[in-house]
Amino acid sequence: MFDAWGRASGAQVNYQSVGSGAGIEQLTKKTVDFGASDAIMTDDQEKAAGAPVVHLPVTLGAVSVGYNVPGVTNLNLDADALSGIYLGTIKAWNDPKIAAINADVKLPNTPIAVVYRSDGSGTSYIFTNYLSAVSPDWKSKVGAGTSVKWPVGIGGKGSEGVAGQVSQTPGSIGYFELAYAKQNNITSVNLKNAAGKFVPPSVAGATQAAAGAATNMPADGKAIIVNAPGDQSYPIAGFSWILSYQDLDANKGKALIDLFTYTTTEGQQFSEDLFYAPLPAGVQKVDSAIISSLTIAGKPQ
Repeated sequence: MFDAWGRASGAQVNYQSVGSGAGIEQLTKKTVDFGASDAIMTDDQEKAAGAPVVHLPVTLGAVSVGYNVPGVTNLNLDADALSGIYLGTIKAWNDPKIAAINADVKLPNTPIAVVYRSDGSGTSYIFTNYLSAVSPDWKSKVGAGTSVKWPVGIGGKGSEGVAGQVSQTPGSIGYFELAYAKQNNITSVNLKNAAGKFVPPSVAGATQAAAGAATNMPADGKAIIVNAPGDQSYPIAGFSWILSYQDLDANKGKALIDLFTYTTTEGQQFSEDLFYAPLPAGVQKVDSAIISSLTIAGKPQ
């Protein structure tokens, strides 16, 4: 998307996928012109920024729960089983709670190797918000955030690190953006959604999850959509936001506004081929209002 905008505008974007925690930190330290995050900044983070920051939803994604269990190519998990695995109370793949929802699957007595993100991560933010929404036990013991104290497992840096660990470790399970599951040929779990259906991660599932959010989107663009209603809704889905100061640099302000506008409109054409969901019209409308509110060196555009 940035490459296409660069060719059209003659400007260049240097964008690095360093994780949401680093994106927020670099924005706060003013070492970048904008950050990106799958997590909403906390009140403390916004205070540390020292000036008003806007959250511009730019895309929608599904967080895939991938696994590596030789001989098992179709696996269902519900909220109880997934939270139990990550809490460490479910330790083997043939645990009765997993077997009960996989009657036709021959599950091995293999220990479960849990993999999580070791860096501050918006993917972890979406994943732990989902677990907190569906498991009171998880909510009280661990909670949600870009970084949490994981009860069990081993860490991997970045979605690529988690995907790499799952690929190489028989018996493992991990979470990462859908694109990483597709690119690394990792099989994903079918998750039980709010409607009681077991659904794989998909662009269509993330789109349906966002449909409700689009009609009730808050004016500040901050919406969490885990465990959304709808027969085909994928339950672990969320937005990614561009994070920008409300007041832009005098020299780069016009280019940034053009970039943000392109990203939230014409640039959406690149989403589906990369396993992200295009923004619904209602979200684009909110984006347009947020972009219009930006100032350049203290003056309206």
